[in-house]
Amino acid sequence: MPGFEPLVLEDDQLRLEPFGERHREPLRAAGSDPDLWRFHGLNQHGATFDRYFDHYLRQTAAGRECAFVITDKASGSVAGSSCYLAISPENRRLEIGSTWYAKPFQGGYVNPAAKRLLIGHVIETLGWNRVEFKLDSRNTRSWAAMKKLGAVEEDIHRNHMILPDGHIRHSVWFSITPEDWPRVKAGLDTRLSVLM
Repeated sequence: MPGFEPLVLEDDQLRLEPFGERHREPLRAAGSDPDLWRFHGLNQHGATFDRYFDHYLRQTAAGRECAFVITDKASGSVAGSSCYLAISPENRRLEIGSTWYAKPFQGGYVNPAAKRLLIGHVIETLGWNRVEFKLDSRNTRSWAAMKKLGAVEEDIHRNHMILPDGHIRHSVWFSITPEDWPRVKAGLDTRLSVLM
């Protein structure tokens, strides 16, 4: 089966483009706050940043995953990153994950606009069946964000991952299907109309 073709997604506010070597230092600077990585399975801070970046650079080039640099068009600054993971063309599903935003871009239009682009591409353009999200059960901020998004909470997978600090993570699974998308899209559009 051919790999997933990297692509650029954009609207008036954001540009999402696959990792390239030219993004290494801007992403390193945007992600320099260690608090951003508390719940991530692949440590992305400080001395381990290059391991994180190189992993997603290779995975994206090989078509196994697609890691996006998210740039805020108004400021020209790197706002953060998000990835298409666990890509399964034969089952027409994938996961959106490894998402983070630099603190100046949290709580505004960047996350809903990025989700609108990422989910819309999977369901509307590709015509796939399912978008998945997984998060650390301790991550109350992301859990609330998933509920606000309108994703359907499915289950908690106990002892699902071992994090870099040794913590055994319970992961909460959410999904959005084509049946959910009109409701989710309308919610995102309403939020963005207020935030813009």
